[in-house]
Amino acid sequence: MDMKYSDSIEKSAEYLRMALPLMSKQAAGLHPVSYAVWYEYVSGRNAALKARIDEALRGGVIFDDAGTHELFHKHIAELDQSLAQRVTDGFQKVMADMSHSASQANDHAHQVGNVLDRLSEDLASSAGDKLGAGMETLRKQTRNMQGAVSVLRERLDESRREIEQLRHEVAKAREDALADGLTGLVNRRGFDMALNAQLSARDPEEVGPSLVIVDIDFFKRVNDNYGHLFGDKVIRAVAQILKDNVKGKDTAARYGGEEFCILLPETPLDGASYVAEKIRATVEKCRIKRVDSKETVANVTVSLGAACYRRGESANDFLGRADGALYKSKSAGRNRITLAMA
Repeated sequence: MDMKYSDSIEKSAEYLRMALPLMSKQAAGLHPVSYAVWYEYVSGRNAALKARIDEALRGGVIFDDAGTHELFHKHIAELDQSLAQRVTDGFQKVMADMSHSASQANDHAHQVGNVLDRLSEDLASSAGDKLGAGMETLRKQTRNMQGAVSVLRERLDESRREIEQLRHEVAKAREDALADGLTGLVNRRGFDMALNAQLSARDPEEVGPSLVIVDIDFFKRVNDNYGHLFGDKVIRAVAQILKDNVKGKDTAARYGGEEFCILLPETPLDGASYVAEKIRATVEKCRIKRVDSKETVANVTVSLGAACYRRGESANDFLGRADGALYKSKSAGRNRITLAMA
């Protein structure tokens, strides 16, 4: 289910103010999944979810974490990354506004208390006991109000710190979701996102971006002869070489198996060719050695294909041209670079 969220921070904050009383009555934690469910509910954009929750509430149901996740998976499907960020941003804004209001109320209470103190002292010398006792009661009530506001402010500050921590956790989870576990490079999903973002934001007058696809030669043979654990070491070694040869806005990714992609946003094709050759030559120097005797038993090479973006072509077509160049490198004997025609 493809959900699109275009609400502003202010509108998100309004929805959260509506959702907070409902969320607080449930047994589920205040995590992004819970935010998404109740955000959808109060915004009215998800009719099926609203009908399900309304029916449950009429029956006195209180949603725990399991029930909340069930609602989420059935009626929302996949948490949109922009929603997670927007909702936590909005919630943070609500907490900041409430904390600011509590701070102002606290300041006003102190000002009223100071005025009452002075007034009480003036009246004590000129008024009767009954009026003085009334002023003392009022002063005590003011002190109680100051204490209550101070406690509220402390609780709001603590809640704001917790929400800030949640923001960091959401950001970290998003980062982990876009990283390849074996190499630490960006994974395929992260690369596709980076490529699409680059193509949508590029200046039509600028040259690039360029794309390099890298494939480890005869990798199946490496796995068959030396085992998958050793194959993983080879993949990590090639990944490290890629890391060492990208910089700034460049993105290196493990696209799948033994295949890697490098996105070079501000690099023309000749620059991409230079990067590719540097990677090829560095990998070529790698040697597979026996652990016991250190005897060299094989070397590792890679084949590469490079392409520069053509104005107006889709991301798939761009990738297809680079992949076609890679195929030519492998067909021509491997351990070489082929440049796609401009």
